[in-house]
Amino acid sequence: MIPTAISLFCGAGGCSLGFKQAGYSIIYANDNDLSAVTTYKKNFPETICTHENIDALDFDNLLSDLNIKKGDLDILIGGPPCQGFSTAGARFWDDPRNNLLKSYVKALKAIKPKWFIMENVEGLLTSKKGTYLYEAAKAFIQLGYKIRVEKIYSQEYGVPQRRKRVLIVGNRLGYNFKMPEPTMQISGQIFRNSNVTIAHAIKGLPNPTSDKDKKLQYSSDPIDAFDEFLRNSCLNVSDHYSFNITGTQLERISLLKPGQTMKDLPDHLQHESFKKRANRRVADGTPTEKRGGSPSGLKKLHYNEPCLTITGAATREFIHPIENRPLTIRECARIQTFPDSFNFSGNSSQKIQQIGNAIPPMLARIFAEHIKDGYGFADKCESKGMLLGYLLTKADAMSPALKRTDALLQSISENKQKQLFG
Repeated sequence: MIPTAISLFCGAGGCSLGFKQAGYSIIYANDNDLSAVTTYKKNFPETICTHENIDALDFDNLLSDLNIKKGDLDILIGGPPCQGFSTAGARFWDDPRNNLLKSYVKALKAIKPKWFIMENVEGLLTSKKGTYLYEAAKAFIQLGYKIRVEKIYSQEYGVPQRRKRVLIVGNRLGYNFKMPEPTMQISGQIFRNSNVTIAHAIKGLPNPTSDKDKKLQYSSDPIDAFDEFLRNSCLNVSDHYSFNITGTQLERISLLKPGQTMKDLPDHLQHESFKKRANRRVADGTPTEKRGGSPSGLKKLHYNEPCLTITGAATREFIHPIENRPLTIRECARIQTFPDSFNFSGNSSQKIQQIGNAIPPMLARIFAEHIKDGYGFADKCESKGMLLGYLLTKADAMSPALKRTDALLQSISENKQKQLFG
């Protein structure tokens, strides 16, 4: 039987694509970003996709419309973006900044999926001294889920990108599950050494055009298996354009060497806003709300390393490793492991934001296959909610912020079923 999934906060559909590739049927999706929903509908015509705020959804009616019963759905995928954070305790759930998480918990309670995967940014681990993660974990456990919380390094799973994300995976079937084993070995400072690099992701593309509406034919056969996978039998490629760079910006870009940023340029070429931020360092575990903007502006990438994390600013700030231009939208999509057959809707800023917000489909697929093939969807035994384990960092040392989160999660582990919610 084909396993079923619902995707909340679906975005453009990175997570959905990975689960579809793994053999799941995505029966419903929702997001409040209209351009993302338009993209989703274009690429998943078989899925019912709505454009609503999650707090406006009636999940009982939704299940009825989908003709499935509470408890029958195999997995709920996606995760609420962090809106801001409040203190722990009763007031946490009354704070409007936590409404998205509150609605997500409401969805879990109403749908009662057998599994769920909630993805979020690294800052989830430490925002407001870890109380967001602590309260979320307690709520999931109270609903009867065995959960595991880990910071995932995407390059360990074959994604050509140093992208760190937090995954909370839970099931109510009784499985004391573990996260999938990494498929790649990584090493070096900030884990920048990997066998899959930017070159694997983008080298097989033709030269970009200056016409944003033009589709390009490939100039050669696939250069390797990864390029063939990304081409996905396409005959041409879209969103692979770059406008002519001139003047001071071209001078800046042409002087940068791989690994260098704005702070490595002569003073007269450093933009005032970058001068203020260029020497700021962000420690591992620093809360999202204290991270500020990009510390270095332009960044020249290394061809033989995984890319830096693709964000909505990537096509402005990430400079091609060997060409004097920023990355194109399609190059960013490939680095996120979207195949060339995946088409994005909206203007250029909306497209790159959709790409930057997405879960890499390759990462999602690995987790989808791990759950389906390694555990399944049948009840194993009577289950009680608990925290099975957590991993907050692979670094040798833990920041003070992470230590606070560690103490909170440890309190759940130690107390497990001792009237956490009474």
